[in-house]
Amino acid sequence: MNKNKVSFRWAFKEFIWPRRKIVFLGLFLIIIRSLSGLVLPYSSKNLIDEVIPSKDTNALTLLLIVVCSALVFQSISAFSLTRLLSVEAQHLISLLRAKVQQKLLTLPISFFDNNKSGALVSRIMTDVEGVRNLVGTGLVQLIGGSLTAVISLIVLIKINALMTVFVLVPVIIFAFIALKAFGYIRPIFRARGKINAEVTGRLTETLNGIRVIKGFNAEQQELLVFERGVDKLFQNVKKSLTATAFMTSAATLLIGLASAGIMGIGGYFIMNDTLTYGQFVSFTLFLGFMIAPIVQMSNIGSQLTEAFAGLDRTQELMGLQEENNPKERVLKLDNLKGEVIFKDISFSYDNKTEVLHNISFIAQQGSVIALVGSSGSGKTTIASLVTAFLKPTSGKVLIDGVDLSKVNLQSFRSQLGVVLQDDFLYEGTIRENILFPRPSATKKELIAAVNGAYVNEFTDRFEDGLETVIGERGVKLSGGQKQRISIARALLANPKIVILDEATSNLDTESESYIQKSLTVLMQNRTTFVIAHRLSTIQKADQILIIEDGIIVERGRHNELLSAKGRYYELHKYQTRL
Repeated sequence: MNKNKVSFRWAFKEFIWPRRKIVFLGLFLIIIRSLSGLVLPYSSKNLIDEVIPSKDTNALTLLLIVVCSALVFQSISAFSLTRLLSVEAQHLISLLRAKVQQKLLTLPISFFDNNKSGALVSRIMTDVEGVRNLVGTGLVQLIGGSLTAVISLIVLIKINALMTVFVLVPVIIFAFIALKAFGYIRPIFRARGKINAEVTGRLTETLNGIRVIKGFNAEQQELLVFERGVDKLFQNVKKSLTATAFMTSAATLLIGLASAGIMGIGGYFIMNDTLTYGQFVSFTLFLGFMIAPIVQMSNIGSQLTEAFAGLDRTQELMGLQEENNPKERVLKLDNLKGEVIFKDISFSYDNKTEVLHNISFIAQQGSVIALVGSSGSGKTTIASLVTAFLKPTSGKVLIDGVDLSKVNLQSFRSQLGVVLQDDFLYEGTIRENILFPRPSATKKELIAAVNGAYVNEFTDRFEDGLETVIGERGVKLSGGQKQRISIARALLANPKIVILDEATSNLDTESESYIQKSLTVLMQNRTTFVIAHRLSTIQKADQILIIEDGIIVERGRHNELLSAKGRYYELHKYQTRL
C-alpha cells in the first residue's frame, strides 16, 4: 500500500499537477456532461406523472426542448472532453518517452551490460503508455463517474429510501470485491511489463543475429525460446483476464439481483399506492445512472492499476544514479592535452573478483600505448577505464593530472575518439554516419575526414557516393569499409585521445593496408591506446604493455621486449611462425 501511495504521489507531482488547468477544465466538462445526462431520467417522472395525465402539449414541448438541449450539452462536453484530455495524454506520452530515453542515455555502461536492449525499448515505448489513464479520460471519468453516482444516490434516496438501501447492499459487496481484485491484479500487471520486456528483448536479439541463427540452422531453437516467452506472457494475461472477468461477472450478478429486487419492491409499493409509476420509472433510470459509473469505475480501476504498474517501473528507472553525477563530476577539461596516468588501478565488475591488479603506467601526450595479451587478460577493461565507461575499484585515472572520476564527462568525451573492432553504424547514408559526432561540420571538414580515412577509395565507385544507404548496422558494406567509416567518424570528431580496439583484426590484406594508412592519420599527435592481437600493427608504439591476468607483466618498446625474450617475445615468435 505504501508503494501505491508513493507511486501516486510521484505521478501526481510529475504528470497531473503541472497540467492542472487542463485537468480542471476536464473536470468541469465532465460535470456538465454528468448533470446534462441526469436531465432525461429526472424529466421522465414529470412526463409520466404530470404532463401525460394533464394532456398539456405546451408542457410536453417545453419538456422536450429541455431534454434535447441537455443532450446537446452532453454531446458537446463529451466530445470536448475526449478531444482535450486524450490529445494531451498522447502528447504527455511522447514527452515522457523522450524523457525516459534521455535518462537512459545518462546511465553508465554497466547498466546496459546488465539489461537487454529490447527490454529497454519496451520500457521506453510501453511502460509509459499508462500515463494516458492519469491525464487522459481515465482519471477524470473516475471522478466524474463518482460524482454522477453520488448525485444519483441522493435522488434515489429522495424517491424511496427503502429501495435505495436494498440496492446499496450488493453495490457495497461489489466494491469490496473490486478492491480485493485490484490488490491481486496490480502485481500481475507489474510482472507483465517485465515479461513483455524480456520477450521483446529476445525478439530483438533474434532479429539482430539472424545471420548467425540461419548459419547454425537454429531457427527451431529460437522459435522454442520465443514460444516459451510468449506462453509466459499469455499465462500472465490469463490471470488478469480471469480476475477482471470475475469482477465483471460479480457485478452483473449482484446488480441483476438488485434489479430483480427493485422490480418486486417497486411493484409492491405501486400496488399499495405509495409509489407512482413516474417515480418507479425515474428510480429505475437513476439506478442505472448510479450503477453504470460504478461498473465503469471497475474497468477504469483496472486501467489505472495497469498504469501504475508501468509507472512504477518508469519511476524506478528515472531514479537510477546518472553516470555524469553533477555533485561528483564538477571539473571541466576544455583544452585537453592528452596525458593519461594510471595510478595503482584495481578493478572488479562484481566487487568480488578483481580483473585488474594495481595497474600503473604513464601515457605521455601524443604517444601510442599498445595493450597486448590473451583474451580476458584485462585489455578492454583498461580501455574502458580510459574512456570512463568504468570507474576503478581503487586507484586513480589522471587526465592531464586531474582525477577522471571528478571530471564532467561531456567535457572529456567531446575530445575522445573510439574505433572498435565491430563499430556501430546507423542505418542511413555513409555521409550521415561520418557526420554522427559533429552533424554541423562543414563540407571541407567532412571531405578531409573522408580522404584521411581513405573512404573515398570505395565511395567513388558507388553510384550514390557518400549518399549510399548502408543498411542496418552497415550490412551492405565489407568489414574494411565499415572500419574506414568508423575511422573517418573519429577523424571528424578531432579527438585528443583515441581508443583503437582491435581495429585491424579479421581483415584482408588490402583492407588492412588502407586502414593502417588511415590509422596513421588518426593517431598523429594524439594520445592513442591500441588493443591489438596482431603484433605487426604495433611495432612503432611508444610503449607496449603486456597484460596477463590483470597484471602488467612486461612493458617497453618492440625491440626492447624482443631482446628481453619474455612473454612478448613468445607471442611474437608464435605469430611470425603462423
